[in-house]
Amino acid sequence: MSVSHSLGLAKLAEHAERWDDVIKQLKSMIFYSDARLGMEEQNLLSIAYKHITGTLRTSWRTCEKIELELADACKDLLDLLNRYLVPAAEAGEERVFYLKMQGDYYRYLAEFARHQEREQAAQLALEAYKASYKHAFGTLPPWHPTRPGLALNFSVYFHDVYGSPDRACHLAKHAFDEAVGAMHATPEHTFRDSLMILHLLRDDIILWSAEMLRDEGQGEEAAEKR
Repeated sequence: MSVSHSLGLAKLAEHAERWDDVIKQLKSMIFYSDARLGMEEQNLLSIAYKHITGTLRTSWRTCEKIELELADACKDLLDLLNRYLVPAAEAGEERVFYLKMQGDYYRYLAEFARHQEREQAAQLALEAYKASYKHAFGTLPPWHPTRPGLALNFSVYFHDVYGSPDRACHLAKHAFDEAVGAMHATPEHTFRDSLMILHLLRDDIILWSAEMLRDEGQGEEAAEKR
Protein backbone atom coordinates (compact mmCIF):
# COMPACT_ATOMS: atom_id res chain seq x y z
CA MET A 1 0.00 0.00 0.00
CA SER A 2 1.44 3.42 -1.02
CA VAL A 3 1.93 6.38 1.28
CA SER A 4 -0.52 8.47 -0.75
CA HIS A 5 -3.17 5.76 -0.51
CA SER A 6 -2.70 5.53 3.26
CA LEU A 7 -2.97 9.31 3.53
CA GLY A 8 -6.23 9.26 1.59
CA LEU A 9 -7.64 6.60 3.90
CA ALA A 10 -6.45 8.56 6.95
CA LYS A 11 -8.30 11.68 5.71
CA LEU A 12 -11.48 9.70 5.15
CA ALA A 13 -11.18 8.26 8.64
CA GLU A 14 -10.67 11.77 10.02
CA HIS A 15 -13.89 13.02 8.41
CA ALA A 16 -15.71 10.05 9.93
CA GLU A 17 -14.00 10.73 13.28
CA ARG A 18 -12.66 7.18 13.33
CA TRP A 19 -9.49 8.10 15.15
CA ASP A 20 -8.22 4.53 15.62
CA ASP A 21 -8.33 4.09 11.84
CA VAL A 22 -6.51 7.40 11.33
CA ILE A 23 -3.73 6.18 13.60
CA LYS A 24 -3.62 2.80 11.88
CA GLN A 25 -3.01 4.47 8.50
CA LEU A 26 -0.45 6.88 9.95
CA LYS A 27 1.48 3.98 11.48
CA SER A 28 1.56 2.37 8.05
CA MET A 29 2.89 5.62 6.57
CA ILE A 30 5.56 5.89 9.28
CA PHE A 31 6.74 2.39 8.43
CA TYR A 32 6.87 2.96 4.68
CA SER A 33 8.36 6.47 4.83
CA ASP A 34 11.20 5.68 7.22
CA ALA A 35 9.46 7.70 9.96
CA ARG A 36 9.36 10.91 7.92
CA LEU A 37 5.94 12.54 7.97
CA GLY A 38 4.94 15.68 6.11
CA MET A 39 3.17 18.62 7.74
CA GLU A 40 -0.29 17.28 6.86
CA GLU A 41 0.49 13.86 8.29
CA GLN A 42 1.97 15.43 11.44
CA ASN A 43 -1.23 17.41 12.00
CA LEU A 44 -3.33 14.29 11.49
CA LEU A 45 -1.17 12.44 14.03
CA SER A 46 -1.60 15.25 16.56
CA ILE A 47 -5.37 15.54 16.02
CA ALA A 48 -6.03 11.80 16.19
CA TYR A 49 -4.13 11.23 19.42
CA LYS A 50 -5.52 14.43 20.95
CA HIS A 51 -9.07 13.17 20.39
CA ILE A 52 -8.35 9.71 21.82
CA THR A 53 -6.41 10.87 24.86
CA GLY A 54 -8.79 13.77 25.45
CA THR A 55 -11.75 11.40 25.73
CA LEU A 56 -9.82 9.04 27.98
CA ARG A 57 -8.60 11.87 30.22
CA THR A 58 -12.16 13.15 30.61
CA SER A 59 -13.34 9.65 31.52
CA TRP A 60 -10.48 9.29 34.01
CA ARG A 61 -11.35 12.61 35.69
CA THR A 62 -15.01 11.57 35.86
CA CYS A 63 -14.08 8.21 37.41
CA GLU A 64 -11.78 9.90 39.90
CA LYS A 65 -14.56 12.30 40.90
CA ILE A 66 -17.03 9.42 41.33
CA GLU A 67 -14.48 7.54 43.44
CA LEU A 68 -14.05 10.55 45.74
CA GLU A 69 -17.83 10.99 46.06
CA LEU A 70 -18.24 7.29 46.83
CA ALA A 71 -15.51 7.43 49.48
CA ASP A 72 -17.12 10.51 51.07
CA ALA A 73 -20.53 8.79 51.21
CA CYS A 74 -19.04 5.66 52.81
CA LYS A 75 -17.09 7.69 55.35
CA ASP A 76 -20.12 9.81 56.18
CA LEU A 77 -22.20 6.73 57.03
CA LEU A 78 -19.33 5.11 58.91
CA ASP A 79 -19.00 8.25 61.02
CA LEU A 80 -22.69 7.97 61.97
CA LEU A 81 -22.28 4.29 62.75
CA ASN A 82 -19.10 4.66 64.79
CA ARG A 83 -20.14 7.72 66.79
CA TYR A 84 -23.85 7.18 67.32
CA LEU A 85 -25.67 4.16 65.92
CA VAL A 86 -23.45 1.27 67.05
CA PRO A 87 -22.86 2.59 70.60
CA ALA A 88 -26.60 3.20 71.09
CA ALA A 89 -27.82 -0.04 69.46
CA GLU A 90 -29.74 -2.50 71.58
CA ALA A 91 -28.55 -6.10 71.82
CA GLY A 92 -29.87 -8.46 69.18
CA GLU A 93 -30.99 -7.69 65.64
CA GLU A 94 -30.35 -3.93 65.86
CA ARG A 95 -26.73 -4.31 66.97
CA VAL A 96 -26.04 -7.09 64.45
CA PHE A 97 -27.55 -4.95 61.69
CA TYR A 98 -25.41 -1.88 62.42
CA LEU A 99 -22.20 -3.87 62.88
CA LYS A 100 -22.89 -5.66 59.59
CA MET A 101 -23.45 -2.30 57.89
CA GLN A 102 -20.16 -1.11 59.38
CA GLY A 103 -18.40 -4.11 57.85
CA ASP A 104 -20.13 -3.59 54.51
CA TYR A 105 -19.05 0.03 54.12
CA TYR A 106 -15.48 -0.57 55.22
CA ARG A 107 -15.50 -3.37 52.61
CA TYR A 108 -16.70 -0.94 49.95
CA LEU A 109 -13.82 1.40 50.84
CA ALA A 110 -11.36 -1.50 50.66
CA GLU A 111 -12.59 -2.39 47.17
CA PHE A 112 -11.23 0.80 45.61
CA ALA A 113 -8.80 2.24 48.17
CA ARG A 114 -5.06 1.90 47.58
CA HIS A 115 -2.10 0.60 49.55
CA GLN A 116 -2.21 1.46 53.27
CA GLU A 117 -5.77 2.83 53.16
CA ARG A 118 -6.96 -0.40 51.61
CA GLU A 119 -5.27 -2.49 54.28
CA GLN A 120 -6.75 -0.34 57.03
CA ALA A 121 -10.28 -0.48 55.57
CA ALA A 122 -10.01 -4.24 55.05
CA GLN A 123 -8.92 -4.75 58.67
CA LEU A 124 -11.72 -2.57 60.02
CA ALA A 125 -14.24 -4.44 57.86
CA LEU A 126 -12.98 -7.76 59.23
CA GLU A 127 -13.27 -6.55 62.83
CA ALA A 128 -16.81 -5.26 62.28
CA TYR A 129 -17.95 -8.46 60.56
CA LYS A 130 -16.42 -10.58 63.32
CA ALA A 131 -18.15 -8.53 66.03
CA SER A 132 -21.46 -8.73 64.19
CA TYR A 133 -21.13 -12.47 63.59
CA LYS A 134 -20.24 -13.17 67.22
CA HIS A 135 -23.20 -11.14 68.44
CA ALA A 136 -25.55 -12.78 65.92
CA PHE A 137 -24.58 -16.24 67.17
CA GLY A 138 -25.42 -15.25 70.72
CA THR A 139 -28.70 -13.44 70.06
CA LEU A 140 -30.33 -14.57 66.79
CA PRO A 141 -31.58 -18.02 65.69
CA PRO A 142 -30.06 -19.52 62.50
CA TRP A 143 -33.25 -18.94 60.49
CA HIS A 144 -33.42 -15.21 61.26
CA PRO A 145 -32.84 -13.37 57.92
CA THR A 146 -30.30 -11.02 59.47
CA ARG A 147 -28.01 -13.90 60.47
CA PRO A 148 -27.62 -15.63 57.07
CA GLY A 149 -27.64 -12.16 55.48
CA LEU A 150 -24.61 -11.29 57.57
CA ALA A 151 -22.94 -14.57 56.58
CA LEU A 152 -23.63 -13.77 52.93
CA ASN A 153 -21.85 -10.40 53.10
CA PHE A 154 -19.06 -11.66 55.36
CA SER A 155 -18.32 -14.48 52.90
CA VAL A 156 -18.21 -11.95 50.05
CA TYR A 157 -15.59 -10.08 52.09
CA PHE A 158 -13.46 -13.21 52.35
CA HIS A 159 -13.75 -13.80 48.60
CA ASP A 160 -13.42 -10.28 47.19
CA VAL A 161 -11.21 -8.48 49.71
CA TYR A 162 -9.38 -11.19 51.64
CA GLY A 163 -8.89 -13.25 48.48
CA SER A 164 -9.85 -16.57 50.04
CA PRO A 165 -12.65 -18.44 48.22
CA ASP A 166 -11.99 -21.37 50.56
CA ARG A 167 -12.86 -19.37 53.69
CA ALA A 168 -15.74 -17.71 51.86
CA CYS A 169 -17.20 -21.11 50.93
CA HIS A 170 -16.70 -22.50 54.43
CA LEU A 171 -18.52 -19.58 56.06
CA ALA A 172 -21.34 -19.54 53.52
CA LYS A 173 -21.88 -23.31 53.70
CA HIS A 174 -21.91 -23.32 57.50
CA ALA A 175 -24.55 -20.57 57.61
CA PHE A 176 -26.54 -22.26 54.83
CA ASP A 177 -26.59 -25.63 56.57
CA GLU A 178 -27.55 -24.12 59.93
CA ALA A 179 -30.38 -22.08 58.44
CA VAL A 180 -31.73 -25.01 56.40
CA GLY A 181 -31.70 -27.17 59.51
CA ALA A 182 -33.79 -24.61 61.36
CA MET A 183 -36.22 -23.68 58.57
CA HIS A 184 -39.02 -25.64 60.23
CA ALA A 185 -39.01 -23.07 63.03
CA THR A 186 -39.05 -20.03 60.73
CA PRO A 187 -42.05 -17.76 61.33
CA GLU A 188 -44.25 -17.24 58.30
CA HIS A 189 -43.56 -13.50 58.11
CA THR A 190 -39.80 -14.04 57.69
CA PHE A 191 -39.84 -17.26 55.67
CA ARG A 192 -39.65 -15.61 52.26
CA ASP A 193 -36.75 -13.31 53.24
CA SER A 194 -34.81 -16.21 54.76
CA LEU A 195 -35.40 -18.37 51.69
CA MET A 196 -34.21 -15.63 49.33
CA ILE A 197 -30.94 -15.23 51.27
CA LEU A 198 -30.43 -19.00 51.28
CA HIS A 199 -30.73 -19.01 47.49
CA LEU A 200 -28.03 -16.31 47.29
CA LEU A 201 -25.77 -18.25 49.65
CA ARG A 202 -26.25 -21.41 47.59
CA ASP A 203 -25.42 -19.59 44.35
CA ASP A 204 -22.21 -18.19 45.84
CA ILE A 205 -21.19 -21.60 47.21
CA ILE A 206 -21.65 -23.18 43.77
CA LEU A 207 -19.77 -20.36 42.03
CA TRP A 208 -16.83 -20.30 44.45
CA SER A 209 -16.56 -24.09 44.61
CA ALA A 210 -16.28 -24.20 40.81
CA GLU A 211 -13.67 -21.44 40.99
CA MET A 212 -11.57 -23.41 43.47
CA LEU A 213 -11.79 -26.58 41.36
CA ARG A 214 -10.72 -24.64 38.29
CA ASP A 215 -7.77 -23.06 40.13
CA GLU A 216 -6.78 -26.44 41.54
CA GLY A 217 -6.86 -27.98 38.06
CA GLN A 218 -4.72 -25.16 36.65
CA GLY A 219 -2.25 -25.59 39.50
CA GLU A 220 -1.91 -29.32 38.83
CA GLU A 221 -1.48 -28.66 35.12
CA ALA A 222 1.27 -26.14 35.81
CA ALA A 223 3.01 -28.56 38.17
CA GLU A 224 2.99 -31.29 35.51
CA LYS A 225 4.74 -28.96 33.04
CA ARG A 226 7.64 -28.26 35.39
